[in-house]
Amino acid sequence: MIHAQLAAQSHTSHKTIVKISETVSFGGEEIVIIGGPCTVESLEQMETVAQKLAAAPVQALRGGVYKPRTSPYAFQGMGEDGLEILAAVRSRYNVPVVTEVMSIAQIDIVAAHADMLQVGSRNMQNFDLLKALGQVNKPILLKRGLAATIEEFVMAAEYILSHGNPHVVLCERGIRSFDNYTRNVLDLGAVAALKQITHLPVIVDPSHAVGKRELVAPMAKAAVACGADGLIIECHPEPEQSVSDARQALSLEDMVNLVASLKPLATAVGRNISELSGVNLKSAPIFCAA
Repeated sequence: MIHAQLAAQSHTSHKTIVKISETVSFGGEEIVIIGGPCTVESLEQMETVAQKLAAAPVQALRGGVYKPRTSPYAFQGMGEDGLEILAAVRSRYNVPVVTEVMSIAQIDIVAAHADMLQVGSRNMQNFDLLKALGQVNKPILLKRGLAATIEEFVMAAEYILSHGNPHVVLCERGIRSFDNYTRNVLDLGAVAALKQITHLPVIVDPSHAVGKRELVAPMAKAAVACGADGLIIECHPEPEQSVSDARQALSLEDMVNLVASLKPLATAVGRNISELSGVNLKSAPIFCAA
């Protein structure tokens, strides 16, 4: 059914490890937790997030600087200023960062500031963007489209792989259905299937799947139980004040508690959540010129 030549798993022992820093890799025994706000809002915000989450431990930080919003009047992100904030926090705390790229024109500047480039669900079949990312020497986090089949998802990854970039991580983030109680429907069956039919790491975004913070933890646990290689979860110092996706963001305290609750579950399925080595938790605040 799926005719992917490069993404398909040729043998059960064939598993790709995608490395985003010297100490953080997707696809091995360790489950990688990515955490942070939907949108980078200020240096102070990201400082607070980095210091709190590094001790959890959360192995990578997320934060959007180019935001695909449904309304053209909604906040579109800080752009290059946001990238500078991510780079400063990454350098200060020695933690890798993940952020979204929305167009070919943004690739070079995002790649210069981030450790992993995210392709959002709306761009999963932006084939020109995928081809261009295939020529970038950076890991790519590819999110499943809003209504994409598993085959379409795998073939989107194939575009990146076939243009020379083997460092692709797949992300299940829920698909649309007739029900609207949750933001989307988290397809954990797809996670299990993708782990069988591809050699690529597969992670889960429970935040965008459910859209309600009180549902994030159960789905995160279910994702670990079904074999996900990692999680990407939205959290914020003041969730209700978040400029985007406030309803689904966890508080930093809840995020720390969630990571703690995942550790025994990871152990039960033969995985682990490691400490983030080399993190400087006692750094003085970073000050930028106004």
